[in-house]
Order: sequence, then C-alpha cells, then structure tokens
Amino acid sequence: ISLLLGTTITISSNHWMMAWTGLEINTLAIIPLISKSHHPRAIEAATKYFLTQAAASALLLFSSMTNAWFTGQWDITQLTHPTSCLLLTTAVSIKLGLTPFHFWFPEVLQGSSLTIGLLLATLMKFPPTALFILTSPSLSPTLLTAMAIASAALGGWMGLNQTQIRKILAFSSISHLGWMTIILLYNPKLTLLAFYLYCLMTSAIFLTLSTTKITNLATMMTAWTKIPPLATTLMLALLSLAGLPPLTGFLPKWLIIQELTKQEMTPVATAMALLSLLGLFFYLRLAYCATITLPPNSSNHMKQWQTNKSVHISTTTLISLTIMLLPLSPMMFTTT
Repeated sequence: ISLLLGTTITISSNHWMMAWTGLEINTLAIIPLISKSHHPRAIEAATKYFLTQAAASALLLFSSMTNAWFTGQWDITQLTHPTSCLLLTTAVSIKLGLTPFHFWFPEVLQGSSLTIGLLLATLMKFPPTALFILTSPSLSPTLLTAMAIASAALGGWMGLNQTQIRKILAFSSISHLGWMTIILLYNPKLTLLAFYLYCLMTSAIFLTLSTTKITNLATMMTAWTKIPPLATTLMLALLSLAGLPPLTGFLPKWLIIQELTKQEMTPVATAMALLSLLGLFFYLRLAYCATITLPPNSSNHMKQWQTNKSVHISTTTLISLTIMLLPLSPMMFTTT
C-alpha cells in the first residue's frame, strides 16, 4: 500500500516537496521487502539501496530549494535555474540507475528475490521517470544524450560476462533506460510508451523465472524439464526484450529510431541501434540456454521433472502480450 501511495503522490504532485515526500515513502516501503529474507546478501542490498536513494533524494530536495531560492517557484514544471536543472538530472539519474550512476542497481537486484526484483525494475522506476517527463523542457539535451548513449553501451557491454540472471536483467534495464532517455526531450509520450512496454516484457520474464525457480544460466539449462511450454515462451519473451522485429519489443526501438531520424539525429540513432546489438548477444545466449542447450551430466544441482505444472494466468497473459503486441500496434495508432 505504501509503494502505491508513494508512487501516486509523486506522479500526481505539482509541488517539489510533495514529489520528494512520495519518493521517500517509496524508498522506506521497499527496504523491508528487500531485507525480508534476513540473508546477509539481502541486508547488504537493502543498505546499498537506502544509502543511494537517500543521497539522491537529498540532492533532489537541494535542487528544488535552489530553484525556489532564485526564482521563487516550487512548481515542478517551472524548473528554470541552470544549476537546479543539472542537480535534478543527477538526482533522478541516481534514482533510475542511469550511467554513470548505475553501480548500485545490479548489486541490489542480485541481493533481492525475483518478486522484489520485479518491483525494483518496474514500479520503483515509475516516479523518477515521471519527474523526468514533467521537467523535460528544462533539461540539457547534450547531457541527456551522452548519458543515454553511455547507458546503452554499458548495459550491453557489462551484461556479456554475467551468469546470474538477475544481474543480466539489471544491465538490460540500464540499456532500456538509455533508449527511454534519448527520446525524452523530443517526444516524452514515446518515453512513456517505451517504459510501459519495458515493464510489460520484464514482468513476463520475472514471473516466468519465479515460476520455474531459475536464478542463473546453469539452472536455466534445465528449464525445459519443468514446464516445457513455458520454456519455449520464455525464449520468445527474451527475444522480445532484445527488440527483434516480429515481437513486441521492436515497437519502441522502431519508433524511437524513427523520431531521432526526424530530429536529424541520424548518427545518434545509428549509434543506439549498433549498441543494442551488444544486448542482443546475451539475450540470444539466455534464449539458447533456456531451450536448446542440455546441461552437462556432472551438474551439481538436482534435476526436476515436471514439478510445477500450474502456471498463473497473469504470467501467461503477460507473455502473450510480450510476444504478440506488435501486430496490434497499427490498430492502436489508427484509433488514436
């Protein structure tokens, strides 16, 4: 309830103090959930999350106070002072995990359970993204473009040498944030569409991993022995998150590249498209492990055979949308 309350307060407020209050409620609500398992790794993740978010919140409050000091305005959309704009960009980037403030996110996601990792990767990113969209006319295009390209590059590059699924999904999130940020100043609605579709695809993958109890590449190789149809659809969901054309994940990348070309930013669009190939490599590796690769016979973990045949309807619905939403998109555009 506190998570939903904090998110609602932030996205519906037009005063900086209310937005800051909502972010603080969000932070305080998620910390007990991260540390619920009482494992040392979870406690470490909760501590890292708290310190990072507290620093970002303090920076955001300092930014709004500086703006109010020079302009007399507490309205979110009236952020006009240059120093305040720079501080706000830094604060929201820390909260989101944009490069170069990304170091905390993979560690926190790795220390959390899959369910809490889903909340961290989707719901907790909504309020900072809303603040970015509300203040987008005041932000620096050069700074945001540089951070977006760096996020896309680092998200793909760092994900290449990971074997833990949660860390791979964390770097995937950083890469997708780069795509959302690159188009923020030119078409904020497109940023929101990319965010919604990212949440849809990530939710489908996290729920599938939670159902099959997969946490690393070694256990992913035995996914086909648990629920074979789910392993097949997991492969398609991963390819959709990678942004391959017939699937849902291609829609935001297609529209973002199109918009960047309209804005005469063809070199930036080319760089983003090429950097997404780095991420495609580890998505293909995950899809390959989930469906094609057999585990070595000397594996230490126990093999399970058809252990859990019941799949929740929310998982199947999200996977269906993750795979098949792209053919429906022309219909959505014609109706709007």
